[in-house]
Amino acid sequence: MGLRNYITGISQAMILCLLGGAVSAAPLLVKVVDRNSLPVPDVAVFLKPTNDFSALAPPGTTAVMDQVNTKFVPNLLVVQSGTSVEFPNTDTVAHHVYSFSHPNQFKLPLYKGNAHPPVTFDGDGIVILGCNVHDNMLGYIVVVNTPFFAKTDEQGIARFEFTAGEVDAVSIWSPRFKEDSEALSKPLTFVSGDDQVVTFKMEKKLRPPHDQQSEALLWSDY
Repeated sequence: MGLRNYITGISQAMILCLLGGAVSAAPLLVKVVDRNSLPVPDVAVFLKPTNDFSALAPPGTTAVMDQVNTKFVPNLLVVQSGTSVEFPNTDTVAHHVYSFSHPNQFKLPLYKGNAHPPVTFDGDGIVILGCNVHDNMLGYIVVVNTPFFAKTDEQGIARFEFTAGEVDAVSIWSPRFKEDSEALSKPLTFVSGDDQVVTFKMEKKLRPPHDQQSEALLWSDY
């Protein structure tokens, strides 16, 4: 997902170069760890642009949230506002997908395969997904008003590259977090030279990853 999301920024940098302007790339590593300093994977990470030049994704931008073994795959998907998300059901059983999350409510009545057209998410925010047939199914779509977004890898790291002045803050989100929203965002300042590293350390104990085999995990936990 990373490189595709930098196209807008790269295009602007090329234009500035053609005009004779000096452009400096700003590599950024965002690291997320728990209170024991262990990496936290699959965290949504997104950078706030200094202006609204790219609030909506380019027309035709799509993403996929599949259903496999009565699970949403991936469990957490990050998309830019204006993205159309496909919800194929490649499972062996039928599903009824829905969300009550404002302003992105929708429902896809009982189906298998590709029975429904993609759903376009124009409003930013957290979309919590469920299935009317299988109460254990739980998934998330993080809709962001920025082209700079990613998820942390197994080392708890998300990597970005942008042009100086393009972004001014970094935010993170995961259903596992219990932190206040203020702790999930930090300002960014451009420093030329070495890679910049921004570390988020969660002080509160994380919720466990959602697992349909765990009876301790309920909708109310999230």
